[in-house]
Amino acid sequence: MLREADCAILTGDLTHFGDPPDAFRVVEAVRQFCPRVLAVTGNLDMPWVIDALRAEGISLHGEGRRLGDVGIFGCGGSNLTPMDTPTELEEEELAAVLERAHAVVADAPRRLMVCHTPPYDTRLDRLMNGTPVGSPAVRAFIERRRPDVAVVGHIHEGRGVDRLGSTLVVNAGAARDGGYVVVEDDGTRLTAELRTRR
Repeated sequence: MLREADCAILTGDLTHFGDPPDAFRVVEAVRQFCPRVLAVTGNLDMPWVIDALRAEGISLHGEGRRLGDVGIFGCGGSNLTPMDTPTELEEEELAAVLERAHAVVADAPRRLMVCHTPPYDTRLDRLMNGTPVGSPAVRAFIERRRPDVAVVGHIHEGRGVDRLGSTLVVNAGAARDGGYVVVEDDGTRLTAELRTRR
């Protein structure tokens, strides 16, 4: 699939408390199959990984890119957790980063949001015990700005598909478990399909 893709997008937790060299091992592994890579960091990546991705020109954290008629924008890190992981943001920060990124591509005919943190109280943000731990700010942003598709991560056991209004929201789960999402643009709409590597 990567060989056929126009772009590969990494949704965070590229490392386990790792630095830029660790993150770029993942980026380079993906680039072997798909040279164009964009990424956000996860809460398990050190904060300075964001700067390294930005310096490489592949960060989506607070940034947007156009691929034809598709505007891609994003936010890395997570909402606050009890685990005090390296890259956590207050709800107001998540909202501000998403707004800044979205502003770059707001006029795109179709919009893809890439956010490590899932929206609160969906099928995609539940821990094993059923507790929702996603972000209210991310949910409010999706409900207000209505991107066509939102690809999220963070809650590895939250793999699945849900819908918030007109927005299709997908969590692939951990790549190590084979999960990934294929987003396609047919020229009139974006679709997303949850898949598992065989």
